[in-house]
Amino acid sequence: MNLTIKASLWMLGAIFSFTTMAIAGRELGARFDTFEIMLYRSAIALVIVLVLASATGTYRQLGTNAWRTHLIRNIFHFTGQNLWFYAITLIPLAQVFALEFTSPLWVVLLSPLLLKERLTLVRVIAAFLGFTGILIVARPSMGSINPGVLAAASCAIFFGLTYIFTKRLTRTESITAIMTYLCGLQLVFALICAGYDGDIALPAYIDIPLLMLIACCGLLAHFCITKALTIAPATVVAPLDFFRLPIVAVAAMLIYNEAIDIWVFIGAIIIFSGNYLNIWFETRKRQ
Repeated sequence: MNLTIKASLWMLGAIFSFTTMAIAGRELGARFDTFEIMLYRSAIALVIVLVLASATGTYRQLGTNAWRTHLIRNIFHFTGQNLWFYAITLIPLAQVFALEFTSPLWVVLLSPLLLKERLTLVRVIAAFLGFTGILIVARPSMGSINPGVLAAASCAIFFGLTYIFTKRLTRTESITAIMTYLCGLQLVFALICAGYDGDIALPAYIDIPLLMLIACCGLLAHFCITKALTIAPATVVAPLDFFRLPIVAVAAMLIYNEAIDIWVFIGAIIIFSGNYLNIWFETRKRQ
């Protein structure tokens, strides 16, 4: 199988995982703040990762050579993830995902500086086609600017930086190391931020399945993204995430009765066109 197609399939797993996590996060948003959600998610995920690493023997791949890069990567991710959880409680899911999807633009712009990847014309066209589709779906205006919109737009920058530093880690670090550092550092950050006031909400029995779902989907999503980044360049992998928009728009309509109109599908077609162009070009180039 062509490597670009294989990376696309891994990203499909990440897309469905993130969509499920958004729905579970919105359900929990009324009872927990974003730091508390991150705390429980990270604690559950760390246990899962350590059990799997011990069972498979991959714990031997853990090391401290790249701890600085892990730290930087997880600071960016923690900031972006908390902004994302905050945004999904305030504005429609399709709007959150649309604004979040400016992150591939940051990947395309910053990868030549931080990863030394070549910025090709096709990659730039694909990113801007995706962004154009997002603008058609979201149709932002000055009157629509609010804390939720600002949080969703800001998280895109941090997610873009997370993509870039994940790609840098894949050059020297195993997936087990990346996932272990992810869960461990996120747990420390969340414990500090959630517990600084001495008041951490404890989950009820009804909350545990949703917290487990968020933890498992978060792990699966990051595993899929990391696998995709080990196969293809970040400027190829990141724009594939645009496909989340039409999927989450339909899910939000079915679950929360959020409005969906023809512009969502027009934007989705343009998004698909940009991604198809990028995949087609990379496939032909590798062949």
